[in-house]
Amino acid sequence: MITKFHQNPLSLSGALLEEDPEQSRLRAHAVRIDVSQNEREAPEHRHRKGQLVMASRGGVTSRVPSGIWMVPPQCGVWVPGGMPHSNVATANARLFFLFIEPNAADLPNRCCTFSLSPLVRELIMEMATQSEVAAACGETMTTLLLSALSRMPIEDLHLPLTAEARLDRIASALVKDPSDRSTMAQWAQRVAMSENSLARLVQQETGLTFGRWRQQLQLITAIRSLAAGSTVQQVSGDLGYESVSAFITMFKKALGTSPAQYLRKFER
Repeated sequence: MITKFHQNPLSLSGALLEEDPEQSRLRAHAVRIDVSQNEREAPEHRHRKGQLVMASRGGVTSRVPSGIWMVPPQCGVWVPGGMPHSNVATANARLFFLFIEPNAADLPNRCCTFSLSPLVRELIMEMATQSEVAAACGETMTTLLLSALSRMPIEDLHLPLTAEARLDRIASALVKDPSDRSTMAQWAQRVAMSENSLARLVQQETGLTFGRWRQQLQLITAIRSLAAGSTVQQVSGDLGYESVSAFITMFKKALGTSPAQYLRKFER
């Protein structure tokens, strides 16, 4: 099924759907979403079924109570059933939502980003073009897809979030302006803490150092912008780096490859 992504969503995936995947009796039901106008957001919602959000073009981020998850091209974010989440897509995105019945596959009970194989991607895209009647006849395809999906490797592309008020304030400010290069000491002063106390709090709440936590947000922002068509130079400037080479060095250290090479591995 193919549809458009709208600002005024139903309670499913932020899309105005011709039929409700929540009502489908299939173990897995795929929907294709084309984002053809400006950047769009599906406000926080939840559904009974688990949902895999896949981008074949452009980028999308999914936000859940515990973090922000990046969906670069040819990857997918898994959101377990019942978990509140929101989706924000870039203007050029082509998305696929795969709705999966509870206990239909051996998938994590937490949110995560899967690196999807060509086989899994093709099966999802093929399923999205079928009517429910045709899909019901393709149980072999569904079985193959769910089995392969449960074995996909997980990418570390998320920013841990917390309900702790001071960290939530910092995270919200950094999400709004990822180019903010304030030091940890400056952030500590803004939330009325000592630098050491802030360092301990971030480690305790997120499992990361402050520097790594902020860097993770920069990586998510960078990949999202690059997937939307921004140049490395533009992204570097948007993130407040003094030079493109400094940004590329950070990217390589974190992900083991340059920005261009990283996105190239997702090209079909």
